[in-house]
Amino acid sequence: MCAQPITIRPLGPEDVDILDRVRPDGFEVPIDPSRAWAMLNTRVNELVVAITEGQVVGYACGTVLMQPAQPTAFVVTMVEVHPDLQRQGIAKRLMSRLMDAAWDRGAEKIWLRTARDKPAGRALYASLDGVETDRHVFFTWE
Repeated sequence: MCAQPITIRPLGPEDVDILDRVRPDGFEVPIDPSRAWAMLNTRVNELVVAITEGQVVGYACGTVLMQPAQPTAFVVTMVEVHPDLQRQGIAKRLMSRLMDAAWDRGAEKIWLRTARDKPAGRALYASLDGVETDRHVFFTWE
């Protein structure tokens, strides 16, 4: 359990230096501050971080998706919390803050993709009243 309080806050491009203080050895894919700055500089993306003891220990991000024939959507692209601090409600707080930002941006729906073998993530999204669906098939290109 973390003895220090956790602060949840959104970042803008002017705040990207905060990402120089990510707690080591915690994220599946390390955050690249230059990519984060480019992401935030577009102003269609949101990045929310969890900070404790001066270090970033979690984050959630996503982007507005606009189409000519569909409601404005917000796609959550990543939610991650340092392994030392998981199961303390941090991811739920991050998601709640990110979802508030999405609704404030005019999103009419929010969606995300997660793997079937991620029961903790699926439980988190269900606890936020997310509805799991089997309607979509995803393709990828690299």
